[in-house]
Amino acid sequence: MILYPAIDIKDGKAVRLHQGDMEQQTIYNDDPAAQALDWARAGFSWIHLVDLNGAVEGKPVNADIVQSILKTIDLPVQLGGGIRSLEQIEYWLSEGINRVILGTLALKNPDIVLEACRLFPEQIVVGIDARSGMVAVEGWVEESDMPATDLAARFEEAGVTAIIYTDIDRDGTGQGLNMEETITLAKNTSIPVIASGGLGSIEDVRAVRAAGEHGVSGAILGKALYDGRITAAEALSL
Repeated sequence: MILYPAIDIKDGKAVRLHQGDMEQQTIYNDDPAAQALDWARAGFSWIHLVDLNGAVEGKPVNADIVQSILKTIDLPVQLGGGIRSLEQIEYWLSEGINRVILGTLALKNPDIVLEACRLFPEQIVVGIDARSGMVAVEGWVEESDMPATDLAARFEEAGVTAIIYTDIDRDGTGQGLNMEETITLAKNTSIPVIASGGLGSIEDVRAVRAAGEHGVSGAILGKALYDGRITAAEALSL
């Protein structure tokens, strides 16, 4: 099990949103690079970055902030938000990002994801963000009629290194991960699944660990970590 502390970047700051609403934000650090250094010093082995502005605008917006994080820490980093082309994928991987997360692209241009998996093995993650099991894209503002399990099936043999499954309605609420849907997805794909959205207590971390037998390989830690409901030490001890 790998725990990924999240740094969501909006307008150059590290924030957390409530249910993906860009108007409902809490700023936790004016310096995302300093926040990344804090998580590295706490003992985490990966950093999870999201360019929130980029996710909505469909292009990288906070690239300078991402660059500063890469210069500050010596940890593997996965990045999502606004990555919509092979050129952007290649750019970020060449800059030192270890894995890129493709969400909107996975739904709207799956052939590009397949080609990216071929060109950049073990460096492509598919982000599946869903409300009631149905995929949402474009920074979560656009909902589709595609079930999450169907989207995952598109990439079964593609070489995707992981799927990040986010329950949007729980994201930023601390109400607990939607382990039922996460496990359902994991059971229906051979791709390791990372749980995201609503993790609020150490019990959620234990649930993720227990779900490892079903193919759940880790979880994204967000607001609960920033608010102190979970400490890095107790989470990593599991």
